[in-house]
Amino acid sequence: LQKELLKYKQEARNLQGIKDALQQRLVQQDAAVLQLKQELLRANMDKEELHNQNVDLQRKVEERNRLLAEYKKELCQKDRHLQQHQTKLDEMLRQLSEASYQQVDLERELEHKEALLAHCMKREAEE
Repeated sequence: LQKELLKYKQEARNLQGIKDALQQRLVQQDAAVLQLKQELLRANMDKEELHNQNVDLQRKVEERNRLLAEYKKELCQKDRHLQQHQTKLDEMLRQLSEASYQQVDLERELEHKEALLAHCMKREAEE
C-alpha cells in the first residue's frame, strides 16, 4: 500500500507540476491575447482615423474639383471676351490703317494744291 501511496503521491506531484505548467502557460497566453486585443483596438482606432482623413480628403478634392470647374468656366468666358475684343481691335487697326492711307493721300493732295496755289500766286505776282 505504501508503494502504491508513494506511486500515487509521485503521480499527484507530476500532475500538480503539469497543472502548474499549464496554468503558467495559460497566464502567458492570456497576456498575449490581452496584448493582441490592445493592438487590435489601436489598429481599429488608426483605421477609423485614416477613414475619417480619407473622407475629409475626398471632400476637399471634390471641393477643389468644383472650384477648378468654375475657374475653367470663367477662363472660357474670359477667352471668349478676349477673342471678341481682339476682333474689335483688329477691325479698329484696319480702320486706322485705312484712315492713315487716306490721310497720306489727303496730305499729298494738299501739297499738290499748295504747290499749284504757290505757282498761281507766283504767276499773279509776275503779271
